Amino acid sequence: MSAASNALENHILNGTLRGYASPYSPPLAANIKLALFSGPASDVLAALEAGQVNTDSTANWGHYEINNGSYARTQITFGTDTTTGSISNTANCTFPTATANYNNAAGSGSTVTCIAIIDEGRTSDGSTLAPNEVMYYGLLSNSKEILNGDTFQVATGNLTISLA
Repeated sequence: MSAASNALENHILNGTLRGYASPYSPPLAANIKLALFSGPASDVLAALEAGQVNTDSTANWGHYEINNGSYARTQITFGTDTTTGSISNTANCTFPTATANYNNAAGSGSTVTCIAIIDEGRTSDGSTLAPNEVMYYGLLSNSKEILNGDTFQVATGNLTISLA
């Protein structure tokens, strides 16, 4: 996964190159969650890039996020500081067992096609709490259908974020 949302790209550029008066404040580790999405990959990825969360339109990523079957975004943990330009998850990221076939507001069905790392903790200026800023996102290398009784998991080391 190497795609960063427009919002995160702006934070990085402003904070590192402009000496921004209100620099980007990284989220608390507890607020970094992995989210699952179903739908045509090109539509989901375009919506994640735009970063809009409203669920009433196909241009908004909330339209494609799984929203049933006991689904809940799940905390994901990354390792120590990197010196290689990439970082991987250091623990299994296991979602709750589905109590129904996965689906979303778009009615895209139960096949997870994309994932995103979401900052659930604050607004873009870093000063107040307001959830749901997309940080990184990408296409699964193997889409996975999640039906009633299934559990989605990203095993330790299987999700790598790279800026190199």
